[in-house]
Amino acid sequence: MSTSRYVDTASTIQVIGNIYNNITLLDNDNYTFIEDDFPEEFHRIIFGTMYNLHELGAKKITINAIEDYLVQRPKAYAIYQSNKGKEYLEQVSQNVTISTFGYYYQRLKKMTLLRMYDSVGLDLTWLYDIDNIFDAKRKQVQEDWLDNTSLESIAETINNRIDEIKIKYVDNTNEDFSPAGKGITDLIESFQTRPEYGYPLYGGSIINSITRGARLKKFYLRSAATGVGKTRAMIADACTVACNEIFDSTQGKWVENGSKEPVLYITTEQELDEIQTMMLAFLSNVDENHIIYNEYYAGEFERVMHAAEVLSKSELHITRFFNKRY
Repeated sequence: MSTSRYVDTASTIQVIGNIYNNITLLDNDNYTFIEDDFPEEFHRIIFGTMYNLHELGAKKITINAIEDYLVQRPKAYAIYQSNKGKEYLEQVSQNVTISTFGYYYQRLKKMTLLRMYDSVGLDLTWLYDIDNIFDAKRKQVQEDWLDNTSLESIAETINNRIDEIKIKYVDNTNEDFSPAGKGITDLIESFQTRPEYGYPLYGGSIINSITRGARLKKFYLRSAATGVGKTRAMIADACTVACNEIFDSTQGKWVENGSKEPVLYITTEQELDEIQTMMLAFLSNVDENHIIYNEYYAGEFERVMHAAEVLSKSELHITRFFNKRY
């Protein structure tokens, strides 16, 4: 059972029931779910099963499909049975309204947000006291505010209250202020022996003139519209820094590319093999489609295999980083 007060059962019923009736709601990018949206284990099992069936290609969700899926998972199936899952689904599917799904979805997400603040010990009764049963006027004001306020504004309201406390009670007199000329001569002399230039990035003289290369303790951010090649540009940078050989098409041969430096590439969307084929294509200068479809021109396969060897000997690592979502 959930230990948090911020649980709206009606919203949970409406979300689960509507998705059970219309699984294509999960195809709508306006609706995203995380495990924390369902604090009750029974609800997590029901929703998680529907989501996984949808991911497996189900176009319609039925009780039989849900039970066939859960029977292979004894612990989850036992919880489903003890909560009379079949009867629950039959009931909620008949008592939901698709026209109000958006409202209940937003309310579900707002409860998740309040639970997360509540879980770290914040008292939110000044904002929304779900246990208030005596002051009807105050209760209605808070309900209206919650319904008419976006998730972002709710979070901002809470964070502003925290900031007010910090400003009022935290002594900021020890902030680090320095004269602009402090150590300025030593700084100039340090550039004479150690010029401020990092490892060259992919992109030639223009990008390296702008950035002065990949320097330690510096943060670089690329911004561009979707689909213009940000991922491939970052992969090119990663390979340029981590690999000591790259195929030069103008010279028609593999050329030295400096030392091998450790690089960690973090992906939030692509699978490992998607990243690997892009890396192979960059290093070997072979069209990625030739690799994926196994349709090589003369000499390309050998270059790809050599690129694989270069990658294997590099200190280039890939990791996936993402929030746990259904």
